[in-house]
Amino acid sequence: MDRLHSDPGLLVCPDFTNERYSTITEEQAAESLHLVWVATNDDLCTQWRHQLAEETCILAEQAQAAAAEATRLCQVHQLEEEMAKADEQKKNRFKHTDILMRPRPDTNEEEAFISDFTLWKIDKGHFVELYYWTNTGLEEALFSYSTRDDEGLIPSKQDGATVWISAAASKPSKQVVPDCFLSPVDFAQAVPCVVAALEERDWPNQRVLMLARFWAAIMTHRYWNSNDQIAQ
Repeated sequence: MDRLHSDPGLLVCPDFTNERYSTITEEQAAESLHLVWVATNDDLCTQWRHQLAEETCILAEQAQAAAAEATRLCQVHQLEEEMAKADEQKKNRFKHTDILMRPRPDTNEEEAFISDFTLWKIDKGHFVELYYWTNTGLEEALFSYSTRDDEGLIPSKQDGATVWISAAASKPSKQVVPDCFLSPVDFAQAVPCVVAALEERDWPNQRVLMLARFWAAIMTHRYWNSNDQIAQ
């Protein structure tokens, strides 16, 4: 059956009363031609519907075949990746050897000893150098505590009033290093200790968080580990 290229349902019946159809009586010719045209058009419409149904089935089969092919290719690609990963693990087996994960302590079991001067400063909300929380500063505080007897009280001016504080709390370290001259190692070691101390001394959470973010921004800056001393 020849393929149709247009919908015959859109065709219009010709006017068979025209002079070119005058070989027989107009009424007979018109009736005869009308019947022929209607019958032909009905056949063509039926053929068109069948053709549309066949094309719909063909398109559905093609879409199904394309989806199946895509699934197959995806499975093949996944299989190739798994095989490549298995080969890589065989070649570098030490890299992929399972490591036994053991529990680790959350904090240092030994409590750091902080000088009375440092604690007095943070209790009052005053500035105090990070040096006092470095390993050197903590060792100095511990050594001074074990070798010095400063249990006496001395007067101190605070907000226009005189208060009595311990002699140890009034003496800063003679070896204190300004924050700007701390090494990256000392700075990084001191910051967590300072944050913990501020929390223990009941500093407002907002201020502790602000300082923690400030120090974290310094340690994550691109100049933090720079070899250029000026950049640091």
